[in-house]
Amino acid sequence: MKDYLEKRGRLMAEAKAALDSGDLVLAKEKREAIEALDAEKEKYDKEAAGLNALMAMEAKAPTHVEDKSVVVPDLASAAPAAKMDVSAKERELEAFKAFLVGQPYDAAVLRKAPDVSNSANQASSNAVIIPETVRETIWKEMGERHPILNAVRMTFVKGDITIIKESSSGDEAAWYDEGTKVVDGTFGFATLELNGYELAKAVPITWMLKKMSMDAFMPYIISLIAEKMGNALARAFVEGKGKAGDSDSWKSQPQGIAVALEAETSTPQIVTYSASDDIDYDKFCDVMAKIKSGYYSGCAIYAKNTVIWTKLATIKDADGRPYFVTDPTRGGVGRIFGLTVYEEDAINDDEILVGNVSAGYVANCNENVSLYQEDHVTDRYTDYMGYAIIDGKVLTTKAFVLIKKAS
Repeated sequence: MKDYLEKRGRLMAEAKAALDSGDLVLAKEKREAIEALDAEKEKYDKEAAGLNALMAMEAKAPTHVEDKSVVVPDLASAAPAAKMDVSAKERELEAFKAFLVGQPYDAAVLRKAPDVSNSANQASSNAVIIPETVRETIWKEMGERHPILNAVRMTFVKGDITIIKESSSGDEAAWYDEGTKVVDGTFGFATLELNGYELAKAVPITWMLKKMSMDAFMPYIISLIAEKMGNALARAFVEGKGKAGDSDSWKSQPQGIAVALEAETSTPQIVTYSASDDIDYDKFCDVMAKIKSGYYSGCAIYAKNTVIWTKLATIKDADGRPYFVTDPTRGGVGRIFGLTVYEEDAINDDEILVGNVSAGYVANCNENVSLYQEDHVTDRYTDYMGYAIIDGKVLTTKAFVLIKKAS
C-alpha cells in the first residue's frame, strides 16, 4: 500500500506538471499510467479478498474431510452438493443470489458491509458488500442511463482525500541572460477536499415478488437500485448543493457543476437565452469562446431530450441547413459544432451543459456500493437498500458553460 500511494502520488504530481505546462500528450500518458496503477491495485484487492474467503472456508471445513475440500450448498436447489470446480468469484455470486431471496448461503464467502447509522439496518447480518461482478453491472447501468457519470473521473479511495489544484496560473516563463536574476513567479496552488456523503435508496419488494427465480430476481433488484441511485448521483453531480451548514435544510452532498457556475461572481460561465433572444449560431459561438483553451478536446453537450430536439436540432445556417447532425454511433444522439450531444435527464429543464467533465470535475467513492435488507414480517415485504459514500467537486469552472433560460 505504501509503494502504491507513493507511486500514485508521484504520477499525480507529474501529470499535474505536464498539464500545467500544456504538454497534453505527456499528461495523457501519466493519466493512463495512474489508471493502470489503480487497475492493478483493484486486481490485487480482489485476489486478496478471494484468497481470504477461501482460507476462511478451509478453516471451517469438517475435520473428517481429509482433503479439506469445502462443501457448500447448491443454492439453486437448496440441497448440499460439492462445488469444487467453481471459482471464488462464482461462489460469491451464488451466495449473493441466495442472500437476495432469503435462502441459505455460505456467509464466509460474502464480505460484510459496514454498519450504517440508520437504526433499521443495524443488524450486520443484513448487510453485505455487493460482489465485484454485480457492482460493475450497477456502475455500467448507471452510466448507460446517465452519460455524465461515464465522464466523471471517479476514484475509489477510503477516507477523505485532498487534491491539489491550480488557483492562478501566474506569469509565463521568460528568457534570461546569464547575469539576470530570475523573477519569482506568481503561480498559485489551492486544495480541494473530497469527503464522503451517504447515498442510499431503499426499494420495498413484496414477498410474492421474491418468489421468482434467483436468476430472474437478481437482475430485477440490481436494475432498480442502479436506476434510483444513478438518478440521484447524476443529479448531484449537476445540481448538488454541496456541504450543508448548520442552518441549511438539505443534507450534505456532492457539489454540482451548475451550482458552482451559478455561485461565481458575475457568472462568467453562464449564457442566457429568451423568447426574443433564442439560441442561434452567434450565441453558440459565444458559448464555445467561454471554454478555456485546453479543455475543448473532450468537451460534450448534455441536455434533456426535449431541449435537444427543440433547441439544438433547430439551429440553422443562413441557408436553412441545420448544424445538428444525428449520429448515434458515437455514443450520443448527434453532433453539433463538432461536439457529441448526450441525452442527460439530470440536467434541468431549459438548460444545456457544455463542458469537459473528465477534466473539470472529480469524484471519490469512499465506500463502494453495498446492499442492506430488512424483512417486515407482518406486512410481508423486504426493504433492499443500496448504500454508498461518495463526494464530488468542480476542479475548474473554466471547463464548463451553462446555457439557461433567462428568468
